[in-house]
Amino acid sequence: MKNLKIAISGYGSISALGANSESVWNQYLNKQHCFQRGNIINKSEWVSRLSTEAKELITGLIKEKKYQQLDPSVLYAIAASRIAVKQAGWNTDEEFGINMGSSRGATGSFEKYHSEFIESGSQKVNPLTSPGTTLGNISSWVACDQNISGPTISHSATCSTALQSIANASAWLQAGFCTRFLAGGSEAPLTPFTIAQMKALKIYSALDQDYPCRSMDLKKEQNTLILGEAAACFCLELNSENALGFITGIGFGTEIISHGASLSENALCLQKSMQMALEGHQPGSIDAVIMHSPGTMLGDNSEMIAIETIFGKNKPLLTGNKWKIGHTFGASGAMSLEMALLMLKHDQFIQVPYLPLQKQSKSLQKILINAAGFGGTAFSILVENNPQN
Repeated sequence: MKNLKIAISGYGSISALGANSESVWNQYLNKQHCFQRGNIINKSEWVSRLSTEAKELITGLIKEKKYQQLDPSVLYAIAASRIAVKQAGWNTDEEFGINMGSSRGATGSFEKYHSEFIESGSQKVNPLTSPGTTLGNISSWVACDQNISGPTISHSATCSTALQSIANASAWLQAGFCTRFLAGGSEAPLTPFTIAQMKALKIYSALDQDYPCRSMDLKKEQNTLILGEAAACFCLELNSENALGFITGIGFGTEIISHGASLSENALCLQKSMQMALEGHQPGSIDAVIMHSPGTMLGDNSEMIAIETIFGKNKPLLTGNKWKIGHTFGASGAMSLEMALLMLKHDQFIQVPYLPLQKQSKSLQKILINAAGFGGTAFSILVENNPQN
């Protein structure tokens, strides 16, 4: 996408890494993963839960009566949005748009209300079952919390949701419909039904070793996906002298699939999305790629083939964060974008600890982020350092 330049003036996240950029960066600098055993479906499964710092923010939120019955995915989005808007210095009396997506939406609330419905003999439901379980209440509650009246959008593109939210917000900005947009993704997938679905697909990690999620390890002999909870969002605008970085490329791609969880061996959707995001940029100018790489054999290998197809023998530095925080579904692309901004800020490449060492030979200026989801849908975003920083 030529001549694209969207300023990122603030961002915020909550996850196992923490709830402020300093904590998040310090976590990336250490080589320990953030997984713990959690009793989700009658046995202890690997999961990535919010940090103590992030949990305290959520505890503070639910002290407010109107937030007490909201799904965790909504609460996470509100908390991350507050951090981002504060960093950007936006005033809530200035109108801006909101696009907060989710792969699963209000998973925990849906499971709770549906169980109550079944147990009651299909006679009763909680009065707040709808809209409490609808996807749209993620953005609408963020708008309520921020006291703004701009457009509010929620959508789902499975695991590429957050990057699609950012792409959609960028389109609104370029069209002149808004001057500012808050965009990202939120996910609270640590529920029995959600984990059972991943186990049914035979992709959930059963490893009991130092790194139970072997994201990007092309030699692994079993699937190692682990779920994590998180939310991350970004304050976007067309012009900002104090931008923390600039989005200068956006791409998307969809491929024909044979079933809902399939992906081609060479990830055609990612090839399309990367090629579009790199329009107007030389592949050799890309310093690093943050891969989607969920820790599955097919997903990791096919994305590597796609990268080799686009970049040839001169691949950029390759990294990811799912080995550390797991797969946060709809929030995963946003978590990767935050990682990219932090690497640009500190001019330091984050190495995946169990993979061969990659040497950073020059300053990081351009980083490409990939996200791909069920349905053969992929998005790629190119982010650049602000030379004035």
